[in-house]
Amino acid sequence: MTPVSGSGGQFMPVSPFHALYHQGFARVAACTVPVSLADPATNAQRILAAAQTASEEGCALCVFPELGLSGYAIDDLRQQEALLNAVEKALTALAAASASLLPVLVVGAPLRHNNTLYNCAVILHRGTILGIVPKSFLPNYREFYEARHFTPGAGVRGQSILIDGRAVPFGPDLLFDATDLPGFCLGVEICEDMWVPVPPGTLAALAGATLLANPSASDITVGKAETRTLLCQSQSARCVAAYIYAAAGAGESTTDVAWDGQISIFENGVLLAESERFPSTAQTVTADIDLMLLRQERLRMGSFAANAQAMATNAPDWRRIPFTLAPPQADLGLRRPLARFPFVPSDPARLAQDCFEAFTIQVTALKQRLRASGAKTMVIGISGGLDSTQALLVAVRAADELGWPRSAVLGYTMPGFGTTEKTLASAQALMAALGTGNELLDIRPAATLMLKEIKHPFAQGEPVHDITFENVQAGLRTDFLFRLANMRNGLVIGTGDLSELALGWCTYGVGDQMAHYNVNAGLPKTLIQHIIRWAIASGHFSAEVTPLLSTILATEISPELVPAGADGSIQSTEDIIGPYALHDFTLFYVLRYGFTPSRIAYMAQQAWQDTDAGAWPPGFPQAERKTYDLPTIKHWLRVFLRRFFATSQFKRSAMPNGPKIMAGGSLSPRGDWRAPSDGNATLWLTELEQNVP
Repeated sequence: MTPVSGSGGQFMPVSPFHALYHQGFARVAACTVPVSLADPATNAQRILAAAQTASEEGCALCVFPELGLSGYAIDDLRQQEALLNAVEKALTALAAASASLLPVLVVGAPLRHNNTLYNCAVILHRGTILGIVPKSFLPNYREFYEARHFTPGAGVRGQSILIDGRAVPFGPDLLFDATDLPGFCLGVEICEDMWVPVPPGTLAALAGATLLANPSASDITVGKAETRTLLCQSQSARCVAAYIYAAAGAGESTTDVAWDGQISIFENGVLLAESERFPSTAQTVTADIDLMLLRQERLRMGSFAANAQAMATNAPDWRRIPFTLAPPQADLGLRRPLARFPFVPSDPARLAQDCFEAFTIQVTALKQRLRASGAKTMVIGISGGLDSTQALLVAVRAADELGWPRSAVLGYTMPGFGTTEKTLASAQALMAALGTGNELLDIRPAATLMLKEIKHPFAQGEPVHDITFENVQAGLRTDFLFRLANMRNGLVIGTGDLSELALGWCTYGVGDQMAHYNVNAGLPKTLIQHIIRWAIASGHFSAEVTPLLSTILATEISPELVPAGADGSIQSTEDIIGPYALHDFTLFYVLRYGFTPSRIAYMAQQAWQDTDAGAWPPGFPQAERKTYDLPTIKHWLRVFLRRFFATSQFKRSAMPNGPKIMAGGSLSPRGDWRAPSDGNATLWLTELEQNVP
């Protein structure tokens, strides 16, 4: 087994843009290998073989099971002099053999120190033992008997241990910092440490650790694997950290217990990778941890820093062990679940749950506003498109739950110069099927009069379809709705969605930017179609409604403000401002994590470059499954940045009330997003041009 270079060698250098380490990711591995009981030399060879493979795959960290050098289930053999000497010899040999490997290795071993024996995690990198972390809390109940052999490490501070004549930092007060990879800070807790009320990893995370390694030898009983997963997942979520868990498996003694070799990787409460359990051979899972995401999440979560300050008096004086990782600047791909639609889960059960919650949030919020306002009706403009359809369904459901007749939902379809027969028919048929108010109010005469009064060329017979022409229609629709609400003691229900607010694709003041209450303000465009599909299946609406909703789902997104061309082509929103799929992808990562444009472009390329890679949301039409190359992504990202940062904030600063729905964020100036209306996009556009090839 020849060690390989992790800083070059087989890794072909590429543009920094395509290198995952340059983009702030770190590839990590959780490993379990068959153990040979009381045979440290053999175990070291097996660990080395797995580490070499991980190095070839560009991993920065490999975590192996607890007491992996000796085996965990050897009972009193742990205290035998021959075994302990062999462990130290194997450890020294393993360190030397790993000198040219890329990853930091976390390896379990029983080690002597000050006339006591400790259950330890040994941290090695490129031929050096960086430090040794003893297990803080020892299980000594039910089938466990660790206190018979080991001394607990909790309370050990500032000490060193001699390994092969060299003093090595020793204690649970160690953090390991990669000086050349921002955000890579490793803390270690061992098996039982995770099961106590305040795990050592919690304090390590508050001190800056973004990666928490847990070398474990947890035995398996029925149902225990689920509990382990819950603990790992919750620890990663509470600590806003990655959690790498590696448990012992094949080869451990089954005298009185059994082992399942559970290995898994979590990040901020999300499972990134896990192996099959009960392996008979070595198993490794890898995932790319988003260090930038963890740093941004902690930065935005002020209570994280406050908790660190509050706990400072109980925390150790941390010793930070710096090392140089020298990660490869190569295109290694990206190994992590990366949704094309960050607002839309691909798991059917989760998507159904999200749709239920989103719809119910909208309905519940609208009911409260109606009760508080004393309104007796809801006034809503219906276009036959996605957004107004969703708002209408919400209004109908709110009326049902309030005990109002559906006739209290006053629906108006208001054809203009670009309205097509298809959308007009869809709007009228949907209102009829739902049993709501259903009136047609033709705005063209009023629009023609206004255009004439302001001396617009269209009124003189010229085919001028400029922004004034469009906004006269958009404004009149809102004018009519508000006056109708005055007449009917009602509230105007807004239909504009989160994606349109981000792009400023709404007419200010007298357009779809304005309403008495906007139920769609927190919904991205890419999720609305799935909520409508869910509504079809929910049973809330009659079978007569289903085909109408399906027709609306298949209709091209259009403002329908410009007459169809000679060839019958209609105005297409996405032809003008770009694909909502890409814009919602960008919006999520700008709003939720504040990522740079180049980072977003890199992730978008990974997510959208291959239609066959990754999962699509259930029910997503096959014909609409597209790919986007990097030049296309960059082009539309440029459009998003200009519209979001430079031209649209004044509309959001004056937006009406509406509920936050998605954890990805909202754009309300009273909620998630506050920004100057006279800002500019220079910084973001410059970063995009300089860093995206």
